[in-house]
Amino acid sequence: MNPTPQHSEEALARAANSRLVRDFGLLIKSATRLEQRIDSALRRECGISHTMLEVLIRLCRQPGEEVNQRQLADDLTLTSSGTTRLIDRMEEAGLVRRAPSAEDRRVALVEPTFEGRKAFLRAAAVHAQVVEKYFVKPLAADDYAQLTGALREIDKALRDTR
Repeated sequence: MNPTPQHSEEALARAANSRLVRDFGLLIKSATRLEQRIDSALRRECGISHTMLEVLIRLCRQPGEEVNQRQLADDLTLTSSGTTRLIDRMEEAGLVRRAPSAEDRRVALVEPTFEGRKAFLRAAAVHAQVVEKYFVKPLAADDYAQLTGALREIDKALRDTR
């Protein structure tokens, strides 16, 4: 198939190499590589995945708060079935337990166990070390503040335009 004038090889290359495509690609690659570093360190040093840590963060953020699987799925942007499988694995590992909701018997609440709380504290320290090394230290303090401020603005814009 021959490219039409509007789909010339030159136009395709220009679009693929645009600043916006490159900059967004850099953001995604950096985030993915950081995620991989965090996940590897957590698996090696704590025996849990980064996604499991995200569940524990959510469960430990506000002690006494009741969190159900649907809320976890929304918070973690996982499917309902993916969340169920993740919670199954975490329950088998002794990190969380399911409890029936007093208000709605169809709803299963998820709460951290004593072992889950201990694992969370170990994993949070490992997570912080990796983030410090690869996300904070490479930047000057002003650049770090500017980056995190910009990320907050991007997040806000994405939430405001749903």
